[in-house]
Amino acid sequence: MIEISNLTKVYGQQAAIDDISFKVDTGEIVGFLGPNGAGKTTTMKIITCFMPPTSGRVTVGGLDVEQHSMDVRRMIGYLPELNPLYSDMNVVDFLRYIAELRELEEGRINLRIREMVDICGLGDVLHKDISQLSKGYRQRVGLAQAMIHDPKILILDEPTIGLDPNQVVDIRNLIKKLGRAKTVILSTHILSEVQATCDRAVIINRGKIVADSTLADLQRDISGRQVIDVELLNVSGDITGSLGGIAGVEEVRETYLDGNAGRSFRLTVRGDIDPRADIFKKAVDSDWIIVAMAREKRSLEDIFHQLTKTD
Repeated sequence: MIEISNLTKVYGQQAAIDDISFKVDTGEIVGFLGPNGAGKTTTMKIITCFMPPTSGRVTVGGLDVEQHSMDVRRMIGYLPELNPLYSDMNVVDFLRYIAELRELEEGRINLRIREMVDICGLGDVLHKDISQLSKGYRQRVGLAQAMIHDPKILILDEPTIGLDPNQVVDIRNLIKKLGRAKTVILSTHILSEVQATCDRAVIINRGKIVADSTLADLQRDISGRQVIDVELLNVSGDITGSLGGIAGVEEVRETYLDGNAGRSFRLTVRGDIDPRADIFKKAVDSDWIIVAMAREKRSLEDIFHQLTKTD
């Protein structure tokens, strides 16, 4: 649905984005991450036809954003980080105004306003001026305007900023529901938001893509290895050699021994192999009792820091 090919944007002598390429398909929710100044907003502005690229190509639904700007805009719902609202309008008048700008048929406008009010929880403030609303309610109005024309594509920049924890959960669930049938790019600094909502993450740093992968693959060690922790009972003697003989296991280190004969081991495993079934079979054959077995996952915060840290 969205395809970015060799995209570059230069301001003066500075490349805000430098020859980046990635693709987002229908039914996919992609987290677009990066530190401040990495090129996220510039990329989203090009996708949404707010600015042209210096070079490269962006297509949305097969349409080039430079050659078919108006058609692309009709397909997209965009919530920018700085939520642009007309503060002197009340909520219902603002949503009607946006629906008319989006060329909705008159017979559909009231229905879509009611749907957005219900989805975004705006019933209590429907007739209030936007200037009177809290930051959280303003953010909900911004989400409503982005979705009112039922776009095929949603570009959301910090969509849950200013919302309370209950509202955040509601918006996360809404984004996941929308993502079943739409293309969603979600940019946020809240990394837990990505873990709770997205299928995949694209990380940009200094204008370059430094990672593009599913969250599960990202959480593997960057070296291509993973770590399995196993706690066993009914174990005697040195079994590191036995565990080390399992396919894919590169290192075994005993990490804990208690007085009840419980022993724990940390296995370093090649990243393309999941040895847990073989560990279970080995335990059965050896009369060991597995008390716990878990694959260690690095936090997205750790991954983000490692990929975007500056020297």
